[in-house]
Amino acid sequence: MGRPGGVSGWRLRALSPRRARAFSRPSAAAAAGFGDKLANPATVPEGTSVGVAFSPAGDYLAVAHSSGAKVSVYPFSGGTLGTRVAAPADPPDASQANKVAFSPDGAFIALAHNLFSEATIAVYPWSAGFGVKVSDPATVPAGSSNGVAFSPDGAYLAVAHANSPRFSVYPWSGAGFGAKLADPATLPEGTGLGVAFSPDGAYIAVSHGGGSRFSVYPFSGGVIGARLAYPASVPPNNGNGVTFSPDGAYLAVAHTTLPYIAVYPFSGGAIGVKLADPATLPTGQGNMVAFSPDGLYMAVAHATSPRLSVYNFSGGAIGSKISNPSTLPAFTGNDVKWNPAGTYLAVAHGVSPNLSVYEWTN
Repeated sequence: MGRPGGVSGWRLRALSPRRARAFSRPSAAAAAGFGDKLANPATVPEGTSVGVAFSPAGDYLAVAHSSGAKVSVYPFSGGTLGTRVAAPADPPDASQANKVAFSPDGAFIALAHNLFSEATIAVYPWSAGFGVKVSDPATVPAGSSNGVAFSPDGAYLAVAHANSPRFSVYPWSGAGFGAKLADPATLPEGTGLGVAFSPDGAYIAVSHGGGSRFSVYPFSGGVIGARLAYPASVPPNNGNGVTFSPDGAYLAVAHTTLPYIAVYPFSGGAIGVKLADPATLPTGQGNMVAFSPDGLYMAVAHATSPRLSVYNFSGGAIGSKISNPSTLPAFTGNDVKWNPAGTYLAVAHGVSPNLSVYEWTN
């Protein structure tokens, strides 16, 4: 019988236990971090890209931007951005689209956009392409819309916007918008800049200017409850983006001035003591924050090079910063999202190609 290519079973048994373990130990896994930047799509978004979102199945990538149709959607498969899907027949009449979100079932795309000549929220049916724009809600968001999110069950749509009441929540169904829900008793104190539902749909967080810079409300049965008590330490300036961790145990806010990112424990309807800042801070204004699907990493899109910072996140602590990708986003990072599998990271930014997508090794 020919000699096997590796150490044979009888040979391992003949070795001491310590030496046997040494022979059988697997090689060290590759460190988590950035892989290659993907090739740009043939047609890149026109103008500054401000928002980005993967579809729930991860098979499309949508970008909100400042020129052209204000929204670009690309098929995404095997690490390749495909040919851009035809623009909607009725694109927003706006100077800029700010954020984009898919409904949880992937059947709709919502765009939050600047005030121009029509409602500042636009929703389109989606099935491998744009359908006819859904009729505007009876009560439209007041002023430019800066953030948009569907509830986890897809039954509500929340919009953060510039003027009072600063955010609006609508029942949502295949038929479109329902009547705007009643506002909470205590409103955010400044311009609504970002909005997010908790993973269980039981809370709504709004990042904003003024006051505490972010506000969190219980949400149940279509009712926005009383605003939760502020934490002892709030961000020092505008809260630009807000998100919950996948398990709902933490709430992160990207904000305008040092330290640019704030993370709080969140449990039982209470905002805990702010976590210690990371040893290496983002280098400029924090614009958006996103946790990886497994909750082990936290990405921050920010204003100054490297424009994207990713941190280890474990045990209620912001850990070390991951090494930068070899090719950085070309200008200010405005939004960041992971694909549902956690294997790619997309950044919306200024300056062509206006979108950068990176492989991610976990």
